[in-house]
Amino acid sequence: MIKMFRRALCILGLFSLFVTGVAYADQPHYSLGLGLEFSTGKYGTDTRTNAVFVPLSVAVFPNDRLDFFLELPFVYQSNNNVVSRLGGSMHNSQTSTGSTTMMGSGSGMGGGGMGEGGIGDITLKAGYVMFPEGDKLPQIRPNVFVKFPTADKNKSLGTGEFDGGVAVAFWKWFEKWGTFAEAGYAIQGKSSSIPLKNYLYYSTGVGYQVSDSFRPMLILKGSTEPVAGIDPLLEARVKLRYQASKQVGIEGYLAKGITKSSPDVGTGIAVYYDF
Repeated sequence: MIKMFRRALCILGLFSLFVTGVAYADQPHYSLGLGLEFSTGKYGTDTRTNAVFVPLSVAVFPNDRLDFFLELPFVYQSNNNVVSRLGGSMHNSQTSTGSTTMMGSGSGMGGGGMGEGGIGDITLKAGYVMFPEGDKLPQIRPNVFVKFPTADKNKSLGTGEFDGGVAVAFWKWFEKWGTFAEAGYAIQGKSSSIPLKNYLYYSTGVGYQVSDSFRPMLILKGSTEPVAGIDPLLEARVKLRYQASKQVGIEGYLAKGITKSSPDVGTGIAVYYDF
């Protein structure tokens, strides 16, 4: 797994060098992203699970209010005690939610096993800024998503079921301080082997614009239990965003799980190119 992680890191570095050398566009309408995320935890079991998530993302911004986002991930995990991801690595021009929370099989599902890797579940999202940010009121942006069961459920890389959901996000700046919150509801498919549940998910955070190109953030994100018999999920993150150029953005984070169904720790980095 260490060799694979190093290779993925090298690919991410080459992607970063490539996008920094591409000529500027006058008005960005698209975004390409490549990320590398790692998490580890026991998720309520006696076995530690290490997971690597490599998302390739494509975003389209037809205008200032509407956006579409497609994520195609590669997933590796050291055993099958974890059955699925929650959410995905969402990036847009203002914030990136980047969920790497996993669903632990504390109710006895899965069972050790050897490491498995492959294509994960593909996620398609769409958002619309219903109300732009004003002097006193925040920006209000509803969004919807559909998760396609492209991951191999026999390898515990996914649930093998379609998911869908809807959420509302809020964003407000107070001079150099930025705050956001999002709350949503996800509907999961029915599985004969996994007691999947519909769940509420949420995130909130605050950031500070240190300079035109650098913004640190503190984030809390979690959900109610997505599988019967496990705890709700909750984790804290420290996230850094650096705008290397007009087109190229780099994001990194460190995460700490708060509940036992969340990863013990996690980290990730992503490079985005807007054009």
